[in-house]
Amino acid sequence: MVSVVLAQLETYGPEHCRATTYEQADAYTQRLARSHYENFSVLSRFVPRRLRDDFAHVYAFCRWADDLGDETGDRARSLELLGWWRRELADCYAGRPRHPVFVALSQTIDRHEIPAGPFEDLIAAFEQDQRLTRYETWDQVLDYCTRSADPVGRLVLYLCDYRDEARQRLSDATCTALQLANFWQDVRRDIVERDRIYVPAEALGEQGLTHDDLVGHVRGEAGLSAAQHGAYRAVVRAMVERTRPLFATGRGLWPRLRGEVRTPIQLFTLGGETILRMIERSDYSTLDRRVSLSRGAKVWLMMRAVAGRVWHRGGRNGQADDAS
Repeated sequence: MVSVVLAQLETYGPEHCRATTYEQADAYTQRLARSHYENFSVLSRFVPRRLRDDFAHVYAFCRWADDLGDETGDRARSLELLGWWRRELADCYAGRPRHPVFVALSQTIDRHEIPAGPFEDLIAAFEQDQRLTRYETWDQVLDYCTRSADPVGRLVLYLCDYRDEARQRLSDATCTALQLANFWQDVRRDIVERDRIYVPAEALGEQGLTHDDLVGHVRGEAGLSAAQHGAYRAVVRAMVERTRPLFATGRGLWPRLRGEVRTPIQLFTLGGETILRMIERSDYSTLDRRVSLSRGAKVWLMMRAVAGRVWHRGGRNGQADDAS
């Protein structure tokens, strides 16, 4: 299936970009946000109405950057397009937005005084994906998360008018944990679809495995022995156990948020923690199958988050906790 974003390069790409009004650009980002993933539509129900347009504008930026990085099938072409996207971002901050995403995003940036850093970091992460497909150490993976995941949480905080470092650090813990949970969930898919492995080589080496062992097994070139399967599961278990404390740390952000924005953040955490439990229940066999949340599980998570919001309102007489 051709990416919607790539299919629109002739209309909104480097060689030609059709001029749009803010109203047209806003409508475009709304359509784009709702055309890709059901999760955005579900999440938007819990976002304050006054922020939904802004969330769609930021989401559209991320969607374009992601597809320019991951959907071309050509790393050199992806780097070329990401370089163009970076220049479009610079033009936006210089007061010259051209692409409809940036025409819409420019007002969100002005309204919430969002710095360029998080957007630049996200582009840098997608550029890194083109240059680096194997990670040697846990610290290397964490460093990647500072660009691929943490900026998203910081953007959400800016949209909610939180700018302090304390909340940002707690958000970073949650976002890094979410990214890591996705890595351990998607080991097989990352190899098949992107030829990427985020499981650190040092962790595999402690169990006598290599990146090539994983690739050979997934591609049917050289299956793992029973002992190697056990070793792989031990690696993933260790990765899961190193990820859980980050979610626990990130929960410290919840009482520091107004009730109207707390639920979406809780949903991110609850979903990530559920993925870790599902990996555990699968005996950490993510090289052979991918665990995923069923529709019922998603509904349960939403109900749990909403129930927490109702309880908090009742217990605190509806007063938001804005403690620093």
